[in-house]
Amino acid sequence: MDATYIYEAAKRIKDNISRVIVGKEQAIDCLLVALFASGHALLEDVPGTGKTLLAKTLAKSLDCSFKRIQFTPDLLPSDIGGIHAYNPKTGEFSFRPGPVFTQILLADEINRATPRTQSVLLECMEERQITIDGETFPLKQPFFVIATQNPVESHGTFPLPEAQLDRFLLKIRMGYPSTEESLTMLKRFKEKNPFAEIAPALHATDIIRAQAEVARIFVSDDLLRYLLTIAEKTRSHRDIVLGVSPRGSQALLKAAQIFAALKGREFVTPDDIVAMAEPVLAHRLVLKPEIRLKDGAAENALRQIIDSIPVPTEQIAADR
Repeated sequence: MDATYIYEAAKRIKDNISRVIVGKEQAIDCLLVALFASGHALLEDVPGTGKTLLAKTLAKSLDCSFKRIQFTPDLLPSDIGGIHAYNPKTGEFSFRPGPVFTQILLADEINRATPRTQSVLLECMEERQITIDGETFPLKQPFFVIATQNPVESHGTFPLPEAQLDRFLLKIRMGYPSTEESLTMLKRFKEKNPFAEIAPALHATDIIRAQAEVARIFVSDDLLRYLLTIAEKTRSHRDIVLGVSPRGSQALLKAAQIFAALKGREFVTPDDIVAMAEPVLAHRLVLKPEIRLKDGAAENALRQIIDSIPVPTEQIAADR
C-alpha cells in the first residue's frame, strides 16, 4: 500500500458527498485534509450555506460513531464530557459518558457556549483523551471534531480564544453557490432529500490506515524552507501581532502532504503549500486591533507574505 491509498479513499467519500452537496469542491477537499491529517475542522459562514449538512453528510459517509452537540450558553462541561452519577439502588457512583465519546463529533455553533464549556474540547482535540474528576479516559480512534460557527452574529456568542482556534487544523468558509449550483440544488431537493439515501463509503480502519500514509508523501528540503519562510514572515508583518507558531508550521506541512495526495501525487509542490496556507494559517494569526474587524484582513496579510517570497523552482518529482 502506498500514498495513493489516500487518493482512492478520498475519491470514494467525495463521490458519496456529491450526491447531496452541490459544488463546494474546495470546502470538501479541506474537510478531507483535516480528516486524513488527524486534525479537526472549523466551518465558518453565514446561516443556510450548508455547514451542518456537509458535516453530517461526511459523518454518514463514514462507518464511524457520530454525535452532534448543539452548543448553547447554558451548556455545561458535563453535558459534553459526561458525569459520575449516583445510583441510589447500588449506593455507588457510576460514570455516564457524554457525547464526546464518539469518533465523529459535530460541535454545532460552538461559539454560543461559554469559554468554560468550550475548554472541555481542548484536551480532547489535542491529546485524544478527556480527564473527568481526576480520571483520564482515552477517546475512540479516529477522533474527528467538526465545529461550525456564524461569523456575522455576535449577540449571545463567545469568540473562540486563540488556544482553541489553534487546535483546529484549518478553517473552512463555505461561500454562496453559483446560479447554476443553486438551480441544481433546487432540482435535487425538490422531491426528496438525498441525504436519507447516503450509505457509508469508508470504514474506521480505512481512515486510520490512510492517516498513517501521510509520512510517505515526499517533501523536499527546499519546500520545507519555503514553508518555514512563510511562517516566519508572519511574525514580522506590520499588521500581525502574533504570527504562526511551530505547531502551525507542522499543521501546514501535514495539510500540504494530504492535499497533494488528494490530487493523486506522492510529492508536495509549492502550489500545495500555497493552497493550504490560507485555511491552515489565517485563523492562527492575531492581528492589530485597528484591522482585526476588517473582513479578510488575515487572508490579505498572508497573500502579501506569499507574494513576497520566491517560489522554489526545482523539479520536485525528479529529485525524489
